Amino acid sequence: MKIAIDAMGGDNAPQAICEGAAKALNAFPDLHITLIGNEDEISKHVSPHERMAILHTTEVIEPEDEPVRAVRRKKNASLVLMANEVKEGRADACISAGNTGALMTAGLFIVGRIDGIDRPALAPTLPTLDGKGFLFLDVGANVDAKPEHLLQYAIMGSVYAEKVRGVKNPSVGLLNVGTEDKKGNDLTKHTFLKLKESGLHFKGNVEARDLLDGAADVVVTDGFTGNVTLKTIEGTAISVFSMLKTALTSNLKSKLAAAVLKPKLKGIRTQLDYSEYGGAALFGLNAPVVKAHGSSDPNAVYNAIRQTRDMIAHDVSGTIRAAVAERQTAE
Repeated sequence: MKIAIDAMGGDNAPQAICEGAAKALNAFPDLHITLIGNEDEISKHVSPHERMAILHTTEVIEPEDEPVRAVRRKKNASLVLMANEVKEGRADACISAGNTGALMTAGLFIVGRIDGIDRPALAPTLPTLDGKGFLFLDVGANVDAKPEHLLQYAIMGSVYAEKVRGVKNPSVGLLNVGTEDKKGNDLTKHTFLKLKESGLHFKGNVEARDLLDGAADVVVTDGFTGNVTLKTIEGTAISVFSMLKTALTSNLKSKLAAAVLKPKLKGIRTQLDYSEYGGAALFGLNAPVVKAHGSSDPNAVYNAIRQTRDMIAHDVSGTIRAAVAERQTAE
């Protein structure tokens, strides 16, 4: 299995990318990795390895770059060369922790979209209190969506949940303002009807407050709502742990209590850390394209590589393609 990685993308690049890649190579003997970026910088953080190659370039797409313009003009940027490795068949999948918009642009216009998928969806696996997690899509690939798009998201998400996450007959929920069948705006009302008739394991509407309780294995929504919800969850978790830290270090008694509670709190933090599940996959493309979190540490990079390897092993893109084609034939 061959994975191309943008070594220069993300807040902690290239060190975190290189260390995560080295960990993955040690864990998976069938894995071959191409790191793309400044060879001098990359070489500071990795030792030569028979299953690792470095594709040198000094051009980088910056976080503030306009995505479409950057992909078109910076032909030798590490992120663009990474996508080209997949397009040319030298890699089975690719990963970047860099500019999200640029990655989506490169995925769409270089890696290419699966026939029958109108719009790709960006989908992270988020934690739940029972530790199982759920797939959430779309979280920002498309701000606007139509009911047909959300149906496609549900199909793709179900394929991934079953093939990669091992969930038998995964349940699908539609994010809405209430659980009643006729709740919501025009988008959710029409999507509800399509999902109900889809043949998927549709559980109905789910509310945002129930997401971390494991309301469904796959939850679909438009990219605007999904992105706001994702960042709200992320921000709330950060704020809660910040308040706990302040409360538990305010005086001597609190510090003694914190020493006792530290292992438990660390376990909770790990349980709620969605980077433990990998990156956000961009579903609907001809090959796996995964967005690692911008602040990824080596462990988060490793998990993104593990996730991507699983997507290759289970031929997620091919299975989605077959599922969409079968549905089109039936219609």
